[in-house]
Amino acid sequence: MTWLRKLLPRSATVDVPRVVIARALRGFADGFVSVFLAIYLTALGFSPLQIGAIVTGTLLGSAALTLGVGLVAHRRELRVMLLAACGLMIFTGLGFMAVTAFWALMVVAIVGTLNPSAGDVSVFLPTEQAFLAGHVEDLDRPRLYAVYNLGGAFAGAFGALASGLPEYLAKRWDLSKIDVLRSSFSIYVAVAVAIFFIYRGLRREHAATDVATIERKPLGESRRTVFELAALFCIDAASGGFVVQSLLVLWLHLRFGLSTADTAAVFFAVSLLSAFSQLLAGPVAARIGLVRTMVFTHLPANLFLVLAAFASSAGVAIACLLVRSLFSQMDVPARQALVMAVVTPEERAAAASVTNVPRSLASATTPLLAGALLKATSFGWPLVIAGLGKATYDLLLLARFGRRASTRGTSELGRR
Repeated sequence: MTWLRKLLPRSATVDVPRVVIARALRGFADGFVSVFLAIYLTALGFSPLQIGAIVTGTLLGSAALTLGVGLVAHRRELRVMLLAACGLMIFTGLGFMAVTAFWALMVVAIVGTLNPSAGDVSVFLPTEQAFLAGHVEDLDRPRLYAVYNLGGAFAGAFGALASGLPEYLAKRWDLSKIDVLRSSFSIYVAVAVAIFFIYRGLRREHAATDVATIERKPLGESRRTVFELAALFCIDAASGGFVVQSLLVLWLHLRFGLSTADTAAVFFAVSLLSAFSQLLAGPVAARIGLVRTMVFTHLPANLFLVLAAFASSAGVAIACLLVRSLFSQMDVPARQALVMAVVTPEERAAAASVTNVPRSLASATTPLLAGALLKATSFGWPLVIAGLGKATYDLLLLARFGRRASTRGTSELGRR
């Protein structure tokens, strides 16, 4: 892990590389599944509306589970919670391998950890964020979260690229496409097992079991600021639900007839550009503050998302999506560092959950509508709605918190 230690802040503890590696493996699994998921469900005979419903189910289930974990995390050892999440990930992969009926898949989607998005919306996220926040100095958090996200996004890019392999093998060896795609969920299971053993190697920490901690509310003095941020994040997430990666794959397939292999190559490039652009978040935030970093990088991404909807050819649409990816994820490490900066250490897991759960819930409300729009027309209305909604979020965030932005970003909003 020497090479990884060089990328991480010097203040990071020895457990941080393990979490980053686990995030990368999970990113590969998510990238792999998110691209071929829509193709697999289409091959099973599901309509775009049904596919949108299953995507919605995954997001709703993640939201409920994430909230539950966040509310009890201040009483539990984070290592144990991460191991339990790995068990649920194993169940999810086995469930998608075992059943093909719509309602059965819907149940697995709701209770499982499957991620249909290019980003991370699973139960792992708040637990890992809270863990990392306590294993690095405050000023180093934006850089640490950038490396953490980079690992997931970079591996996710290779996962997206590898997602075209099952269909290729089915054609090469004259196998059933559905059977090959279904068996590909075994990779998801294998990754979950690997992550489980990585987390077993984390050092045990003292669980928060004293009476004062147990009686303490998950959120105290930071409640108002966290709730305000969560409300704004809802707007961004609801808009993003129109363009989760599985639905973008479906749009490119319906609009331009792109194959699984073509879309795999596209989202490999998209994920790579998004991943490496996050490394700029730390230096930019050091100069202009966390809030301005979030807003001024997000607005150009939204513009190109809208432009992609009006593209007259697949090449133009792909070009717009690639340019968008240069800016679309730079706000992520800044947002994560911001949330951790405005709460006490005991509130970190709860704050991560309370800000991520509304994102999951809000993003879960719109894929079904996006599926209905794509069923009615192949024009990119979901992209237009997503771009305009995200731009609205950016402007509201800047208006509400922009004037308070500090240069270093560690006390940007303050606690109330």
